Amino acid sequence: MRLGSGAFAASCVAIEVIGFAIFIRGFFPAPVRSSARTEHGVETPAPEPVAGASSNWTKLPSPLFSKVVIMLIDALRDDFVFGSKGVKYMPYTTYLVEKGASHSFVAEAKPPTVTMPRIKERETLSPSLLVLCGDHGMSESGSHGASSTEEVSTPLILISSAFERKPGAIRHPKHVQQTDLAATLAIGLGLPIPKDSVGSLLFPVIEGKPMREQLRFLHLNTLQLSKLLQENVPSYEKDPGFEQFKVAERLHGNWVRLHLEENHSDVLLGLGTKVLRQYLGALKTLSLALSTQVAHYDIYSMAVGTVMVLEVLTLFLLSTPHVLCRKAELDVPLLSPVFSLLFYLIFLVLSAIHVLVCTSSESSCYLCSLPWLAVGGVMVLVSALLCVIVSALIRMVIDGTLLKKSAAYPSSGWSEVDVLLLLGTVGHVLSLGASSFVEEEHQTWYFLVNTLCLALSQETCRSCFVGDDCEPQHHFHVEQGCVDILACTLKDSTSYSTPKPDRTRKGVSLSEAQGSCKWWTVLASPWLVLICCRLLRSLNQTGVQGAHRPDLSHWLTSSDHKVQLSGLAALSLAVIFMLVQKGCSLVSKAALALGLLGVFCYRAATGIVLFPWQPDNKGISKGIIEARFVYVFVLGILFTGTKDLLKAQVIATDFKTKTIGLWEIHSGLVLLAALLLRPHNLPVLAFSLLIQTIMTKFIWKPLRHDAAEITVMHYWFGQAFFYFQGNSNNIATIDISAGFVGLDAYMEVPAAFLTVFGTYVGPVLWASHLVHFLSSEESNSALSRACFCYALICSVPVATYIVLVTSLRYHLFIWSVFSPKLLYEGMHLLITAALCAVFTATDQTRHTKV
Repeated sequence: MRLGSGAFAASCVAIEVIGFAIFIRGFFPAPVRSSARTEHGVETPAPEPVAGASSNWTKLPSPLFSKVVIMLIDALRDDFVFGSKGVKYMPYTTYLVEKGASHSFVAEAKPPTVTMPRIKERETLSPSLLVLCGDHGMSESGSHGASSTEEVSTPLILISSAFERKPGAIRHPKHVQQTDLAATLAIGLGLPIPKDSVGSLLFPVIEGKPMREQLRFLHLNTLQLSKLLQENVPSYEKDPGFEQFKVAERLHGNWVRLHLEENHSDVLLGLGTKVLRQYLGALKTLSLALSTQVAHYDIYSMAVGTVMVLEVLTLFLLSTPHVLCRKAELDVPLLSPVFSLLFYLIFLVLSAIHVLVCTSSESSCYLCSLPWLAVGGVMVLVSALLCVIVSALIRMVIDGTLLKKSAAYPSSGWSEVDVLLLLGTVGHVLSLGASSFVEEEHQTWYFLVNTLCLALSQETCRSCFVGDDCEPQHHFHVEQGCVDILACTLKDSTSYSTPKPDRTRKGVSLSEAQGSCKWWTVLASPWLVLICCRLLRSLNQTGVQGAHRPDLSHWLTSSDHKVQLSGLAALSLAVIFMLVQKGCSLVSKAALALGLLGVFCYRAATGIVLFPWQPDNKGISKGIIEARFVYVFVLGILFTGTKDLLKAQVIATDFKTKTIGLWEIHSGLVLLAALLLRPHNLPVLAFSLLIQTIMTKFIWKPLRHDAAEITVMHYWFGQAFFYFQGNSNNIATIDISAGFVGLDAYMEVPAAFLTVFGTYVGPVLWASHLVHFLSSEESNSALSRACFCYALICSVPVATYIVLVTSLRYHLFIWSVFSPKLLYEGMHLLITAALCAVFTATDQTRHTKV
């Protein structure tokens, strides 16, 4: 079966999306959460258990502390406080511990726990309790996040005058869980224990209180955990912790009855001690059971999803040599007898494994809950992919293609740009294994883009100065009739035709360059792009380390600089129009101009920017009418572009009609982006279009880069502009306001689409520009190969990251760092699937015409 490389890539990415969805469903465990919610006020506390009598104590005991100060120290290991190191490096803390008015613990930081990060900033003054703790430890080499003893053991010291202990009676710190702090602080402050808390009360905190109060505190905590267990574990009645709780509650009722009868014999004391032990045992067992439930992973679903994603990646890698040979079609072995026999064999084995897992597993699996028809479809996909891989490998071995050199590059080696693109992509993938690199991923893309500009500068210099003398040789090809960079960019930013790539000759002779743009414009273009990127970095600070630093966006969005923001937004919209309008038809130009004017009117209606004649922001509204006014022009431009594409396919008109149609679709997406982006981010859109124009006219065309190189460059710039917008790998940086532009009520589908598009404006617009750029090439296979390369460079980090998060699923930062990045990768993969479908559809119109 023969498939075009673009159609093959689109099909593979679609299958990869299915595999990733199955992995996501198995990776994220079912949340341990209480369904009971109090709408008004505080829920009445549970009554004190009593047997055969009525209790006279219906309220919570009085708080142990009036206020709390939490001193959280990053990467504080337990032996930094306790033992000989504590005496040497923290003498005052050791003095407080030895004095007696404190309780010391070793709190283990085990995932999933976000207790310490959540309380970092919740500090008050005038304390009666001082909490000294660490969020995590560190290894001897300074790393943190893994599961070694040094990295998960942190000190937890509670210091208060309310504690009564004899000075000098030093106890060895008891090992507890960090999640126990939430329940302890709630009890100590006289507050209800959080319903979703899985921690248990630290008993030494209340051991100085009367027996009745101790039992009351323990009962409240155990009751809360038992309710949480009932709502999340179907077979909760068989849980040992629940059985212990019921026994302790019954004994507690008997103790209260004896206490109310004023029976102060040794029987009451012995029974109280027994109830304490029973409650503490129940707390420990219940907390462990709930913590295990929270950290439960559906390994079977994760394995099936991982296998599908890795199979797709293997197919991509096996097909890469054929695509680099500029083969427009790939031969996919789906009908051979070997394939059929192997397919049925693998399908039967996988079905047997599925039945075995679903019938023997104690915990429920997502795939086991699906209908057999859906599961059968998944098994068919897995079996078919594996058979295709085996058949492809056999064919490669038989034909000896593994030993053959690529016919496309018989005598030329890799350029510096090729090596940079390969090493940069691989380096970025490898960096995803470190939490710090994930948090600061924007720095990786900024570095790669800047390095790419320097490499392109070196390439342009070599193309110009190829001789030994100082005279420029002008070995490049550019548009004629230009004077300088600005004139070139504004003259015609879209009507270009890239010649067929020729790896043996990157430039043209001096005679062929007569009348072209001056040679220095080509030399200056990489540096101009570098300057633009540096300016964009100053606009939005993102990541964890730099999010708090001042940037231009904070300055512009302050109420004192609304005039400056208005001027910058108006200038950006004007630049956007100048850079986009040249490639549009007359009708689309008018629609674009009115649409951009509507964007400014929408922001003025919401009070973010100002009109010159309305400086006092009177009549502020939601801007629904203005936004819908812009939507009309967006749909009009997209409809016009789609009409031209269909016209080029059905009627087989001239090639210019299709090129104009693609640019009009790109222009419609630009107009939609201008509407959804906040005003201070409009320069990001303007600079994006400017860089696209500069790269097109002065780098990609003159240096005659290959389609694969151009595709990777577009991908890099798209990723960089994702972070230039102010995005990060933190879910909190998503601008959800974009999903409500022009909507007077919440509508799920439009809101989701607008939010996703507003978040991924950078990658989408750069991919859209790539489609238009390569569609203007004379090579019929350029767009198809670009689709394949784009899908490949997106699939590599997705597959690698799935393997990484699986191996790091017990990492301390799995929920705070790695899991949000996993969601971003999934959404990026879904967008890539949609883009590959557009690539393939556009390529089909080209083949139909040809």
